[in-house]
Amino acid sequence: MSEISYQKPLLTDIIQMQELVLPEVKSGKILFRSDDEIATNIRSYTVAKQNNRIVGFVALHIHTAVLAEVRSLIVSESMRGKGIGAALVAHCKEEAKHLGVRQLFTLTYEQRFFERLDFTEIPKESLPEHKIWADCVKCKHFPICDEVALIYNLS
Repeated sequence: MSEISYQKPLLTDIIQMQELVLPEVKSGKILFRSDDEIATNIRSYTVAKQNNRIVGFVALHIHTAVLAEVRSLIVSESMRGKGIGAALVAHCKEEAKHLGVRQLFTLTYEQRFFERLDFTEIPKESLPEHKIWADCVKCKHFPICDEVALIYNLS
């Protein structure tokens, strides 16, 4: 098995990113993002590549000068359990720390995964209000949300 590389994606990677995330979008586990939205936010993404093929990605979305979100985390089914998701989150932590962010949060169905990475559950009501109106209203599960909110302190 060849090595996994972690890097910022190119705009030409959007097609592969959309193909990878499609099953999770259809199931409602990950929020749909249009090609244009991904392109606009391309610098917030990190991709995991093996043999020039994207096997996972994540986005670090800045909300305030001190708070950012780990979102759109996906690893291809055949590559799960190999540490790729944890490595992608580690890249988010490093980037957030470099930017001066103090806290990372996530909304997820994968609570245990994030708890293993030292995230702690918090009440969803403590999330920034603009998160709810910008993203959550687009979700097929809104307003009945069964995702868990978790936070990680970078200090």
